[in-house]
Amino acid sequence: MQPFNYVLMKKTLLWLLISVVVLAGCGEYNTVMKYGDQEYKYEYAKAAYVQGKYTRAYELFNELIIPMKGSGYGEECLYLMAMSAYMSHDYETASTAFKKYYQSYPRGIYVEEAHYYSGRALYEAAPDPRLDQTTTHEAIAELNSFLERYPYTRLKEQTQEMIQRLQDHLIEKEYLTCKLYYDLGAYIGNSSRTGGSNYEACIIAAENALRDYPYASAERREQFMLLILRSRYYLAIQSVEEKRPERLRQTIDEYYGFANEFPESKYLKEAQGYLTRCQKAIKGLPIEDE
Repeated sequence: MQPFNYVLMKKTLLWLLISVVVLAGCGEYNTVMKYGDQEYKYEYAKAAYVQGKYTRAYELFNELIIPMKGSGYGEECLYLMAMSAYMSHDYETASTAFKKYYQSYPRGIYVEEAHYYSGRALYEAAPDPRLDQTTTHEAIAELNSFLERYPYTRLKEQTQEMIQRLQDHLIEKEYLTCKLYYDLGAYIGNSSRTGGSNYEACIIAAENALRDYPYASAERREQFMLLILRSRYYLAIQSVEEKRPERLRQTIDEYYGFANEFPESKYLKEAQGYLTRCQKAIKGLPIEDE
């Protein structure tokens, strides 16, 4: 006959009780809070997590972090708290908790996953390209840190894919900035006598983007280079007389750079129009701008 296992029986009864409370759904949280036993709260929090009640699970795990620190439950409690925040879509809180886990338990059983999810949570929190991209930069740094720490991780492929998408996010941000400068053109206080500072800003921003993001797609490179060509052309024809010849020649050079890299571009006819008009302007011939 097998000996009676009192501890096992106690845990089984505890789980049964918790399951009933979780599934009941009415007044469950208040019941747990009034019960007051840490083990009961902890097991309830795990049951709530399994049932997909992540916000409630997070609240309980968060309450138990300090009392359970140093115990056999502390490590798992912190990890599950972070996962509860992640599953609740509270990504910034989740990233902070995951980072706290892998810093507190550098040899913990969940350390690799925690480092991964710390970056992935920031990836999920990355804002629209039109907004500030601080979180995007933080996500890239965290994911790169993960790959440096675990170069042979089974999560390598998806991590690299996330980094690539985040980098595309930043490139999109730069493109929208350049496009805004170009669309402003000679307006917002600028006139034909000032040389069109928005066009200059577009040129500088687009050139910086091409330098800073050499892995940009061919389509995006084409768009940046086209904005530079357009901006150089309009900057040239709106310039004061002494600056115009040099800027016209810069536009011609820009055309050849664009045509050489994208000889089959759908914008090539437009680019050739800038070339023709610049060549006429240098010769002093009248041009008809479109």
